[in-house]
Amino acid sequence: MDEFVHMNSGRDKPDLIAALRSSEGSVRLKAALIAGVHPDLDLLDELLDRCAVEPDFHVREQLTWSLLRYPKDIVVPRLCAEVSSANAQARSQALHTLSKIKDKNAWPVITAPLLRDPNDEVAKAAWRAAVSMVPPGKEKSLAEDLGSQLGRGGRDVQLSLSRALIALGEDAAGPILRKAVSSDDHDVQLHARATEKILYDRNVDFQYAIDQVKVVLAPRTRD
Repeated sequence: MDEFVHMNSGRDKPDLIAALRSSEGSVRLKAALIAGVHPDLDLLDELLDRCAVEPDFHVREQLTWSLLRYPKDIVVPRLCAEVSSANAQARSQALHTLSKIKDKNAWPVITAPLLRDPNDEVAKAAWRAAVSMVPPGKEKSLAEDLGSQLGRGGRDVQLSLSRALIALGEDAAGPILRKAVSSDDHDVQLHARATEKILYDRNVDFQYAIDQVKVVLAPRTRD
């Protein structure tokens, strides 16, 4: 990869694009780094395209970092457009990058259907982006939308949702969780109770909270 170390955004652009598309992850990683060190608007399309198909997590994170180096007024609208892509990875990566930029001008793309996206990675990215961009006064309505997803998925998905609700604070998330703990859906009730424990004691581990709630609810599930 040494031949790419001295790349700049002009003379070696075709080589950099080729490196971003390389079959070797280490080559793609270094190329993504260089694309951020030397931002070039002519490379923006390529970076966004790579986000949609890049299989390696570390390379995707490097692509995100590189996109953060571009002017917000240019890159944010492009990321907002990607949120509507039919490609789930394109949606999730765009949302992930928006959550890092935290530009409240992107808030309109955070819709209720997006927060309920059937793809877990997209939904998790949407939850993180939403809490990073929510305008003042919109926290309670966002908490209601997030609350509709309580009980969804496995541990990783539920932890992500719990973190999002907790980030909104007690005033917004508290009433939603208090209502959900009385749900007839066991999974919703379990998730809500565990999240409520962490909301009031941030030192509680999520899995510990889940296990403790299971003990409390166990007699009810046997009835």
